[in-house]
Amino acid sequence: MIRVAELIERKRDGSALAPEEIRELVLGYGRDEIPDYQLAAFCMAVFFRGLSREETLALTEAFVHSGSTIDLRAELGRTVVDKHSTGGVGDKTSIVVGPLVAACGVPFGKMSGRGLGHTGGTLDKLESIPGFRVELSKQEFVDQIREAGLAIIGQSPDLVPADKRLYALRDVTATVASIPLIAASIMSKKIAAGAEGIVLDVKVGDGAFMKSLADARILAESMLELGRGAGRAVVCLLTDMDQPLGWAIGNAIEVEEVRALLAGEEAPPDLFSLAIQTVGRVLALSDLDIDAEEGRRRAEQAVEDGSALAAYERWIEAQGGDPALDALPRAPVTRELTAERDGIVSGVAALGLGRVALELGAGRRTKEDTIDHAVGIRCFAKRGDLVEAGQPLAYVYARDVTAAEQALDEMKGVISIGDESPPPRPIVLETLE
Repeated sequence: MIRVAELIERKRDGSALAPEEIRELVLGYGRDEIPDYQLAAFCMAVFFRGLSREETLALTEAFVHSGSTIDLRAELGRTVVDKHSTGGVGDKTSIVVGPLVAACGVPFGKMSGRGLGHTGGTLDKLESIPGFRVELSKQEFVDQIREAGLAIIGQSPDLVPADKRLYALRDVTATVASIPLIAASIMSKKIAAGAEGIVLDVKVGDGAFMKSLADARILAESMLELGRGAGRAVVCLLTDMDQPLGWAIGNAIEVEEVRALLAGEEAPPDLFSLAIQTVGRVLALSDLDIDAEEGRRRAEQAVEDGSALAAYERWIEAQGGDPALDALPRAPVTRELTAERDGIVSGVAALGLGRVALELGAGRRTKEDTIDHAVGIRCFAKRGDLVEAGQPLAYVYARDVTAAEQALDEMKGVISIGDESPPPRPIVLETLE
C-alpha cells in the first residue's frame, strides 16, 4: 500500500512521482481506499507544482485503466474518428461535424458531456430534441455507429470512472484550472472511447477557459503528446472565442441553427467555416487516404447534395429523437435589441452574452440545476459589421416578459459599436499536429 501523505508531500515540494505511484494513487482512490481529502490535497499540489510529461501520461493511463474501454477498431474493422472542444459560448460544432463526417462515409463516435455555466453542453443541446436518448449501452453505441454511421452519447458509468470522480473533487476545490489535469481528463475519455483519429478544438479568448494563445498552446501540446503516447492520431485547432460562435446561444435554438446549416440554408459564416475546416481535418485522419483540403471539399459537397441533412435526420431518429424543426421547444416571449447609433461593431463580449443566457435559464450554476431548453439569444452582430441606428442586433427568447426585459438591459453594454473596424481575426487561429 502506498503512503499517500508522502506522495502529497513530495509533489508539494516539487519532486516527480514514479508512474506506478500515480497509477496506485488513482486506482486506490477509485477503490475507495484513499479518502477525498487526500486526493484534494494532491490536486492542489499538482495545481501549484504541475506534472511532467511522464507523470501526465501516467495519470492519463491510470484514468483509462480505472474502468472499461471500447475497441472500436475490433468492433467495426475501421478507423473511427472523434472531435472534442474545450467549450465556449454558442459552441454547437460537434452537432454539425458529426453528421458531416458520417455523410462522407466515415464512422463518428463521441462521448460528450453536459454544461456547467452559461449554456448547456452538447448533451443538453441534444436533449432539447424530444425523445433523444443520450444514455446508450456500450453495445448500442457500437451498433449505432455501425448502422447509422454516427453516435454522440453521455459518458458510460464504467468509462474512466476515476476521472469522473476526481473531476467532481476538482470542481469543489478550485483545482479545475490545471493544464495537466485538464489534458489527462480530456484525453483519457477519448482514448477509452476507442477513437483512433481525434481533432481537438481548444477555444481561446473572452468566452473560453483559455484566455491567451500561449496558454492554449501549452494545453494543446500536452494533449498532442498524450495522444501520441497512446498511439492516436491527433490534430489540435486553436480557435477564436472572443465573440460567440454562430448566432444562437442556448439549446433548442442552437440545434435549429445546426439543422439550417446542414440543410444548406443561411448559416453563420464563422460556424460554417469552423465546421468545414474541422471536418477536413477529421477526414484526413480516417481511412479515406485524403488530405484536409480534399476533406473540406467533401464536407461542402455533403451540404450541397443533401447528404449532410440526411445523415443528421438518420442519427437523430436512431437515438429516439424527432428531427423535425417544429418539434423543438420555443420560448413564449421574444424581444429585440437594436443599435443605438450608426457605426461598426468593434466587439461582442462572448462571456457577457453567455452570462445573459445563463440568467435566462439556458445554463446551470450547479450540477443540480434544470436547464430551460427553449430560452436563449440570437446575436447577429459580429466584429467588423456595419450597422445603422435602429437595426436589429439580437433577439432574446425568454420564459416571461420580466426576464426578457432584464436580458435586454444587460445586453446593452455587451455589443460595442465604434467608428473604426477592428483588426480581422480568423476563426482558426493556429493548427498544431
